[in-house]
Amino acid sequence: MTMDFMTAVKTCLTQKYAKFEGRASRSEYWWFFLFVVLGSIVAMFLGPLSFIFTLAIIVPMLAVGFRRLQDTGRPGWWIVIPAVLSLLNTLLAPDMPDEAAIAAGEFPDTGSVLVSGILGIIGLIVSLVFLWFLTRPSQPETNQYGPPPAPAA
Repeated sequence: MTMDFMTAVKTCLTQKYAKFEGRASRSEYWWFFLFVVLGSIVAMFLGPLSFIFTLAIIVPMLAVGFRRLQDTGRPGWWIVIPAVLSLLNTLLAPDMPDEAAIAAGEFPDTGSVLVSGILGIIGLIVSLVFLWFLTRPSQPETNQYGPPPAPAA
């Protein structure tokens, strides 16, 4: 089943905003992903609206990713793994020293830099694996998550 851009956006924002059960086709996921990327770029220039856009879009983006993984026969909750790794890396990342600290020869703790670097590499590998998962064809038959996505009406 192929879904066009407007149908995918409408489906994800109205009909399936927080629907985590079922399946989503590749076209539904990737067209909505493109909408999120374009919307984020526009919102970035609108200051505080960027944060509002992010809050509004996080649930449908997680939901469509959840359904997309289920469409390929994988557990949908796996979609949170890259996000958790990114959050963990953000929380553990060392603070950047200010100019006075650099002039005094003070730098971040080497251990925290190493942990952040390792988490970054793991996050990159996990993201590439998920990119591969999300681009796989739909399972043509009914799987444990339901029947294949119906054609767009």
